[in-house]
Amino acid sequence: MRIISANLNGIRSATDKGFFEWLLKQRPDVVCIQETKAQEHQLDIERHYPAGYHAYFVDAQKKGYSGVAIYCRREPDRVVTALGAGFEDMDAEGRYLQADFGKLSVISLYMPSGSSGDERQQVKFSFMERLVARLRTMRRQRRDWIICGDLNIVHKEIDIRNWKGNQKNSGCLPEERAWLDQLFGPLGFVDAFRVVDPRPDQYTWWSNRGQARAKNVGWRIDYQVITPGLREAVAQASIYRAQRFSDHAPLTIDYQWDL
Repeated sequence: MRIISANLNGIRSATDKGFFEWLLKQRPDVVCIQETKAQEHQLDIERHYPAGYHAYFVDAQKKGYSGVAIYCRREPDRVVTALGAGFEDMDAEGRYLQADFGKLSVISLYMPSGSSGDERQQVKFSFMERLVARLRTMRRQRRDWIICGDLNIVHKEIDIRNWKGNQKNSGCLPEERAWLDQLFGPLGFVDAFRVVDPRPDQYTWWSNRGQARAKNVGWRIDYQVITPGLREAVAQASIYRAQRFSDHAPLTIDYQWDL
């Protein structure tokens, strides 16, 4: 089972840069996209609905903003398009989409960024706090989960090039990293990429400033977060950098798992 997660920073822009041509060559089973930055009615049937895949979208109410999508070979048993009660503000921003296949659920999640200022950072903290309760509920269910997405947080020093210089910046704040400690600790979830790749300097996002990508001055903020029952199924992981579809790079993980 091959699952790809990619923040496209605009699905139409990424399409123009060859994203779907590359994607089809990968033959993924499920593709989770964040930041579509489009309303579904703006998408082109031939360009954005590849043959052989079912496509699902959750758009932000605000045009040209946020939005998530899932493409999958197998038709899901159920599709959930909102987090629901208590998350109305985040659902209005198009940040959550879930596809259920038997006892496996795959989620495309786009966490808020706090980089624009303190107001959005507080929104991010609020969402993180609320999400913990939902994650606990998920762990109590007899299901396996794969949460794909841009979490907008680095976890450890090996996940960011400029560790010391970013301690006061959103995405590398101590409170944010402690939240990931909780996610991958007491909450019992697993960072699938780190199951098979312990190397430093494996980044998924680079600033558009100062040749950051060319110099690999990056952040690893895109994840596939899995339940423990899937840990042994993680076969290999890769971050695709050869082509540039957005300021993020696609994260591909192969699982020894039948979808």
